[in-house]
Amino acid sequence: MRILLFTGKGGVGKTTLAAATAAALAGRGRKTLVVSTDPAHSLADAFGTPLGGEPSEVDLRRDGTPAGLWAAQVDSRALADRTWHELRGELRKVLAGAGLDVLDAEELTVLPGVDELLALSEVRRLASQGPWDTVVVDCGPTAETLRLLSLPEAVSGYLGRVFGNRRVAASVRQLGAHLDALRELLTDPRVTTVRLVLTPERVVVAEARRTLTSLALRGIAVDGLIANRLMPAPGFWRGSAAKWLRTRRDQQDAVLAELAEAGFGPDELARVEHRASEPVGAAALAELARELYGSRDPLSGNGKPVTPLLSVAAEGDGFRLRVALPLDRDSAVDLARVDDDLAITVDGFRRLVALPETLRPCRITGAESDADGLVVSLAGNRGSG
Repeated sequence: MRILLFTGKGGVGKTTLAAATAAALAGRGRKTLVVSTDPAHSLADAFGTPLGGEPSEVDLRRDGTPAGLWAAQVDSRALADRTWHELRGELRKVLAGAGLDVLDAEELTVLPGVDELLALSEVRRLASQGPWDTVVVDCGPTAETLRLLSLPEAVSGYLGRVFGNRRVAASVRQLGAHLDALRELLTDPRVTTVRLVLTPERVVVAEARRTLTSLALRGIAVDGLIANRLMPAPGFWRGSAAKWLRTRRDQQDAVLAELAEAGFGPDELARVEHRASEPVGAAALAELARELYGSRDPLSGNGKPVTPLLSVAAEGDGFRLRVALPLDRDSAVDLARVDDDLAITVDGFRRLVALPETLRPCRITGAESDADGLVVSLAGNRGSG
């Protein structure tokens, strides 16, 4: 099973590119499910066909033969209405039994982001139950996606802090195991990768680069970036609009050049030109996929191996800990020790990273950044680990 998540700032065209990728995979003989967790529910518009919460086969062939493509739109609000109240009732009983009064128990069971958590759980359910070997997920805009992808770890930690090692109800244990499984699914680069969609505008690119950092902090692999909606090549321009188009393309090329200087060249950044008409339906999506992937396998990404978040090297009497994070020159970075964890905060995104056992007796003595991320110096007795 391979899972490919598409995300990006709202309005960059990620839904259309996810649909085109799914259609291209099906065209190569892979049984493919494309599912949207975006509340906007525009996946049906891209295919030009109605979609519901359960997968239905999308007819991409005029002769009516099966195309090997299924699609669905997850309604997270309906999922919450149907399933969350039962689990919440169980949690309320356990919390009250732990000595909390009814009001406290009620407050603690209102988990922020439960809609997104259920949407992610539904994707996992659909991925495990159908005949497909590839699942393409049209995620919500970047902010919602980051919250969605961080929820399994956050909620699992919440349950651990509330209940500790005490015996808890079977439903709570089941939720904890389910969250652990979700986290493992998201952080296994052999199974799940993210494809980040952007348009060549500085505000959009700035958000995309922050997203790369946040995903790296959470151990979620990004296998490629797509620059969408480039102005067409100058040879096609005619008439009074040519000057406006030339100026717009020059601005886009300048943004792409800055990305190339930051290490996102042609091998890491695919490009798709803007179209005069919106790509809707099988034929338009197939044409878009040909431009995007050519003869390449749509699952190949940029073909580069995933760099581990942490790597350690001995240095003198201490160690150098490398944290592989994409950083901007003006990124605000903060490091702190929290018990046996390293708390890393970059531009407001924070994660506790468990230190290798060897480094736990050490103290942080300095940090610097280079093209590959952060390098943290630690001092301590190397013989104590």
